[in-house]
Amino acid sequence: MELIRLDKLLSQALLLSRSDAKKKLRDSQVSINGKVCKNADVKVNPSVDVISVSGQTIVYQKHVYIMLHKPAGVVSASKDPNEKTVVDLVPAEIRRKGLFPAGRLDKDTTGFVLITDDGDFAHRILAPGKHVPKTYRVTLTRAASETEIAELADGPVLDDEKLLPVAVQVICEEDFIYSVVLMEGRYHQIKRMFAKQGNPVVALHRTQMGNLPLDPALQPGACKVLSAEELAQITAK
Repeated sequence: MELIRLDKLLSQALLLSRSDAKKKLRDSQVSINGKVCKNADVKVNPSVDVISVSGQTIVYQKHVYIMLHKPAGVVSASKDPNEKTVVDLVPAEIRRKGLFPAGRLDKDTTGFVLITDDGDFAHRILAPGKHVPKTYRVTLTRAASETEIAELADGPVLDDEKLLPVAVQVICEEDFIYSVVLMEGRYHQIKRMFAKQGNPVVALHRTQMGNLPLDPALQPGACKVLSAEELAQITAK
């Protein structure tokens, strides 16, 4: 593992601001291999050096995985000169270089967005051959007929290409709300396939990635760092 500045390691591992990390150093709370260190810019090797704070050994993660409850009006991008992005919503204390959304939601779509700096993991969950399911709550213009639902279950056809089956279940038929599970994520797939049936999408909200649901405690715009156990649920079969 590459060397990393001690204050950066503390900030990322403890979810602290860089200034709070430096305060712990000044207060002699940090030790490297048993020796107190006050030098913020000293570089350490997290796979070799034992870093302790107030006597407790800390575990450094090379990558971070963040669940964001995306609100409407925010774009799924790392940077945008004119729009607020999902990465802009990540608090400074857990933000790090290289963050990006693993998959995109439209500007008006809400719900679960995974933000990470791990390109390999993003590829594993987004690659067409991996078929990690994404679950959405979809509000339609009218009720979907049994024939239309069966048509999607057989695999919708878009641009003359037959796609993987789409599971559609009724949540509230009176309000035209459905649960939709995609096994692949084509461009605007949900909106396009229902529009093709003459039933435009009114609202779209991603509720789950793989087997990991959006945390109901997260308000729109809020986020949290995922544990290893939560992360594993995304790719669990």
